[in-house]
Amino acid sequence: MSCRRYFFLAITISLCLSTITRAADTKSRESKIDNDFVQRQFGSTCKMIPGEKPMFADMNGDSVEDVVLPARCTNPMIDQSEHEFTVLDPYYAFYGYGNPQVTSGFIADTPDSKAMVVLVIHGQGTETWHSPKEKFVLINLSFKEVSVKSMQLKKKKIMAIYTQETDGNQSVAAIFWDGKKYKYLPMGSSLE
Repeated sequence: MSCRRYFFLAITISLCLSTITRAADTKSRESKIDNDFVQRQFGSTCKMIPGEKPMFADMNGDSVEDVVLPARCTNPMIDQSEHEFTVLDPYYAFYGYGNPQVTSGFIADTPDSKAMVVLVIHGQGTETWHSPKEKFVLINLSFKEVSVKSMQLKKKKIMAIYTQETDGNQSVAAIFWDGKKYKYLPMGSSLE
């Protein structure tokens, strides 16, 4: 085979691979995330918060897209084993006691922040978050807004979930994956 044939074969293969990659990216974003999706993944006690949009990022550093979604779950502990997710309490773990079997019974300060959680699905392979590797319900997070942005932790850049909390100081906190679980890190008050 001549060099010209190898060149055209290589270009054809790379074009095919880029088309497949773009199709997978489009499929990932087009899937509908609604209350039915949330309840299939996390059980009937969980519902989306109206107006909140899912956020997509690589939360655990494995180069596969994950999804983060603010929601309300009235009792995630009862659906944990049936829907194969882990309930974590990064807030109270930061302050010394993060056993979700105990802290899930703590009552929120205000009715607006009652049962607020952040749902996280770690994806795997080309199906990304459509094929969950791990699922988490992060409880006892009282927030007005949630966003996903990069964060510098020591010398490493990672993705984190930022919450603007409902306390009087308008505190901001970051929740990040440390390789085993999600950790809470207060970031101080907002400058508004």
